Amino acid sequence: MANSTFNSVTACRITLILYVLYITIVTARVLPYTPENSIAAIYDTSKYGVLQLGNGLASTPQMGWNSWNYFRCDFDEKVIKEIADALVSTGLSKLGYNYVNIDDCWSEPDRDAEGKMVPDLKAFPSGLKSLADYVHSKGLKLGIYSDAGLYTCQSRPGSLKHELDDAALFASWGIDYLKYDNCFNLGIEPQERFPPMRDALNATGRAVFYSLCEWGVNDPALWAGKIGNSWRTTDDIIDSWESMTTIADINDKWAAYAGPGGWNDPDMLEVGNGGMTYEEYQAHFSIWALMKAPLLVGCDVRNMTAETYEILTNEEAIAVNQDPLGVQGRKVDTQGPDGCYQIWAGPLTGQRFVVALWNRCSERATITAKWDTIGLESSTSYSVKDLWKHDYVSLNSMTSFSAEIESHACKMYIFAPAGAASAA
Repeated sequence: MANSTFNSVTACRITLILYVLYITIVTARVLPYTPENSIAAIYDTSKYGVLQLGNGLASTPQMGWNSWNYFRCDFDEKVIKEIADALVSTGLSKLGYNYVNIDDCWSEPDRDAEGKMVPDLKAFPSGLKSLADYVHSKGLKLGIYSDAGLYTCQSRPGSLKHELDDAALFASWGIDYLKYDNCFNLGIEPQERFPPMRDALNATGRAVFYSLCEWGVNDPALWAGKIGNSWRTTDDIIDSWESMTTIADINDKWAAYAGPGGWNDPDMLEVGNGGMTYEEYQAHFSIWALMKAPLLVGCDVRNMTAETYEILTNEEAIAVNQDPLGVQGRKVDTQGPDGCYQIWAGPLTGQRFVVALWNRCSERATITAKWDTIGLESSTSYSVKDLWKHDYVSLNSMTSFSAEIESHACKMYIFAPAGAASAA
């Protein structure tokens, strides 16, 4: 009876603790609402799943590097080590770019006699455990790739029906991140194929970031929050203005489902790969940061131009992406021909807002953001700081703010109550 009483009391205490934790997390993300500004209506987070997967990862969107956009299948352990070295030597790792993610093509075409995946013997003669040890020695984390199908997209072994064995193998190597693709899936619903790997990773006891790459086919924002730490909402990005803008619009519609623990993923960054102009890459990075998208560099960080480096190391833009409030910014207004003058915005901690004025037209234009459109209080004046000039452009703006924006350019600002800027 004493043990029964003790267990009941303990259970009650645990229940109370979990309830307090639940309320703390929920209230931390509740946005202020008044009939005047309707902030909660504009930046709805009601569909965000509290605690999400609950593996302790992804309190903010993941940052790092991925091999696919630049290298495709042309890489080896020497390249991966040099990338890790470059992340450290350039200072990118200090800014949060900590994951070194190997995409498709790392394995041999077939499993071994015991049914295990085998790293490509020519590309990784030292093995992936050795490579993970090297990456970890740099203070970084190593990611790997597999597929929720019979084969990967490049016809290497997939992990469908091998989840427990593959997860245990990855954990034994010291893997910290798994990108899990969607090829050769036998027509099995993703809601059935992706959870087994979640369970297998959790069973290893190792904290592994689980990144679902379902391409948005079955609207993963509706169901992936309890399965992974991020989920692709779109098809693969291409290094072009058309691809980048299309993907941004698709990802935007799922904004209400993202939050700490689970993020919408519009695919990796193309900044520095040569297919867009400086202004377009700057817009790409600005909108990805505002949308709380994963910031996974897709260029060769061993050989970055000064412009690429400037974009990827913008600490103020990164701070927007990593803001602990964790509310995905979104498109709040469109103006001009075909809606190509756009205003994107989102709330941040400290009563601040990030606002992006994005000119997707072919000519220079003046874009105006009005307080009621953004969700600001009409009676409050705001300071406006340009995150690419790193300077204030206004210390006392009232009711609206306008700026001239070049074609395909995007200016990104922090709006804060005017008194806060004066105090700073």
